[in-house]
Amino acid sequence: MSNITIYHNPACGTSRNTLELIHNSGNEPTIIYYLDTPPSHDELLKLIADMGISVRALLRKNVEPYEQLGLADGDFTDEQLIEFMLQHPILINRPIVVTPLGTRLCRPSEIVLDILPEPQKGAFVKEDGEKVIDEAGKRIK
Repeated sequence: MSNITIYHNPACGTSRNTLELIHNSGNEPTIIYYLDTPPSHDELLKLIADMGISVRALLRKNVEPYEQLGLADGDFTDEQLIEFMLQHPILINRPIVVTPLGTRLCRPSEIVLDILPEPQKGAFVKEDGEKVIDEAGKRIK
């Protein structure tokens, strides 16, 4: 059993890059396809608290329900925003990664490097061609 969990959306390039960076460290994470199996209310609250971000900071803005529900207006309580995310998991920004070193919203994907217990094992290039890790396993930026 892995000690790393990723809340993953395979249709998202940032999520795919983050998963590959985890693999590049020699880890096979537990993958939660959160659109199919969203976190519970309590799990979502814990993830937000562990990331140290606001509920609104986890909202994904460029998806259809955001506009339809009028979420750009600041008139919603945190509890209402949580309920919207549970009803429409696409509103949960991703990927969220949990490791023994912390929990992070990995946007950009390189943020995962700050919480991976093992170093990168080799070169890594993002899907868009951006080089992130050199052949020696060191971060380029």
